[in-house]
Amino acid sequence: MSERKPRVFSGVQPTGNLHLGNYLGAIRRFVDLQDDHECIYCVVDMHAITVWQEPGELRNSIREVTAAFIAAGIDPERHIIFNQSRVSGHAELAWVFNCVARIGWLNRMTQFKEKAGKNREKASVGLYAYPVLMAADILLYHADKVPVGEDQKQHLELTRDIAQKFNNDYGPRIRELGLGDEFFPLPEPVISGPATRVMSLKDGGKKMSKSDPSDLSRINLSDDAEAIARKIRKARTDPDALPSETKGLEGRPEAANLVGIYAALAGMTPQQVLDEFGGKGFGVFKPALAELTVEKLAPINDEMKRLLADRGHIDKVLADGAERARAIAGPIYDDVRRIVGFL
Repeated sequence: MSERKPRVFSGVQPTGNLHLGNYLGAIRRFVDLQDDHECIYCVVDMHAITVWQEPGELRNSIREVTAAFIAAGIDPERHIIFNQSRVSGHAELAWVFNCVARIGWLNRMTQFKEKAGKNREKASVGLYAYPVLMAADILLYHADKVPVGEDQKQHLELTRDIAQKFNNDYGPRIRELGLGDEFFPLPEPVISGPATRVMSLKDGGKKMSKSDPSDLSRINLSDDAEAIARKIRKARTDPDALPSETKGLEGRPEAANLVGIYAALAGMTPQQVLDEFGGKGFGVFKPALAELTVEKLAPINDEMKRLLADRGHIDKVLADGAERARAIAGPIYDDVRRIVGFL
């Protein structure tokens, strides 16, 4: 029997306003992995409700993310696209992992501290424990690789810790059942490209975010050419010309962010961008960046609109994907039940 290709799992939250950071940091890399990997791409709607979501808007956002996956180039026939809540194994395995993970591990998660802020005591238990659900998402499919942004790397390290502790705690039972020496693989992060962490257009020290109150802080995948050009024109910069070497971007977060975006969209390194634009001001660079961004995003925008006009097709993609996901996840979770002693 031939060995399967390495399996990739990753997901995007359906919380509205998909933006350039989601595309460069995640979705485009999902597309690039298709030829050499077996890919499972999930619309993680269970993660979305760790903070309040209006139900109708959540349904629309699930379809929007699905449309973005397909419009960007993910093939739902060759690979799996589904929404998380359709596969019950995610929640069931997350509970098992809640009993494996340690509170001290979760207390170290910086994402919770950032998202909860001063309202830590009012945050949902789901927001606190969602890294455990993320571990279940990945390990439910015995994924080998996980494309993640820099901000999620800590959560993938937690996933590996949970997998290792499960393998150690249940090692004798795993071997007794003939399931090898280690049941869960230790997945590897895939972090690549010059713009793995895209920053706000209004503040180079903050990540580009759907939740930022200013729409000028981000380029949405739904923005038309005029909106993209306007946002780049209004993007915060400094008065100096671009440097000729990347070292000159140190201490200039907004300039570094725009150069990184150009590099990622053009398939260049930041140094190659500076080879072309070094010594030139933003009056020259911003129009070039706007033109490039429109060129890359306009086809995705058009295809998303076409797909979203046919809601039935989107829903069929999700239903078919969930059926195929369950076919992989079901036997793995059945083995977990046997390992831990459930009847």
